[in-house]
Amino acid sequence: MSNASSLPDIYLSFFMFTTDMKPDDLEYRQIVVAHIKKLKTYGYSGFEFPIAPSFAPDYGQTPDYAKDLENYTNLRHYLDSEGLADVAIATNVGATRTFDPSAPYPQQRQAALEYLKSRVDITAALRGEIMMGPIVIPYGVFPTTDFNEPIWSDQLQEQLAIRYQTAQPILNELGHYAEGKKVKLAIEPITHWETPGPNKLSQLIEFLKGVESKQVGVVIDSAHETLDGDGPEIFKTQVAYLAEQERLHYIQVSPPDRGAVHTSWLPWQPFLEPILQVYQGPIAVEIFNAIPAFINSLRLSRRKFWIPGEDKPNPYPSAYDIADKAIHATQQELQQILNAK
Repeated sequence: MSNASSLPDIYLSFFMFTTDMKPDDLEYRQIVVAHIKKLKTYGYSGFEFPIAPSFAPDYGQTPDYAKDLENYTNLRHYLDSEGLADVAIATNVGATRTFDPSAPYPQQRQAALEYLKSRVDITAALRGEIMMGPIVIPYGVFPTTDFNEPIWSDQLQEQLAIRYQTAQPILNELGHYAEGKKVKLAIEPITHWETPGPNKLSQLIEFLKGVESKQVGVVIDSAHETLDGDGPEIFKTQVAYLAEQERLHYIQVSPPDRGAVHTSWLPWQPFLEPILQVYQGPIAVEIFNAIPAFINSLRLSRRKFWIPGEDKPNPYPSAYDIADKAIHATQQELQQILNAK
């Protein structure tokens, strides 16, 4: 909990700035530190770092996970040396088309397990306690037939049921590994606009019934829950169940359009009330800025929140402006709910 009040700690996702922390880039480390130092003055006590996928130098080879770990370890040491040892870090990790724990091929599933273990190692090296993201089905990879025709609806759900069953042993083994590193795995259900599944909290709850390790749990994102959830009454029972199962690992506040929080149509009370009854961990603000990595994939038509120290200033809101207003709006809504108890 925050030292300033009884409110939960608030993190900010670095999706405001990048999808790649470039841990081996000394110049970008300085930019990261500048962002964190400024954002701390607004009240953020932690940050969610996107961990970019690794690529092997040649097809069929294994990426250099040891080098990845060294780079992120050095990044944490650099943050510490800059007076940021108290800053908490969570990580955002995704399965990929290559590293897919739901793949039908045992060798590919094993490669996915090793890949995800390497991301757990990175999270631990950053002194993080939470690794979240779409780590069951690769994000944005929609299945097709052998003739490249898209698969939807009943056919999609039947295929996903098989893939979920295939992935359960991999996630269970990953959970036992993460437990040894003191890292919780928070799987994210993501709206059907972005990825094939799991889209709903109910689907993820069913998936977890086949995963024995309680280290494997859930992150609930307000944007996805608003778009694909089962409504506020069922949501209450789902949150209570996940807490009882010790699988409510992380929470994200994000508007449906993934933009400015303070002017969004976000159902604050129905979303946060049941969560605050059972959850005492950090709450992350997640805003997808109109950076190149997101413009096409999320079809962002809004203006970019220009990034101080990286972009030329303009009359429109900066990333810092939006982050400042986001944490104030979030804290205000949290306080109202806590005051009503």
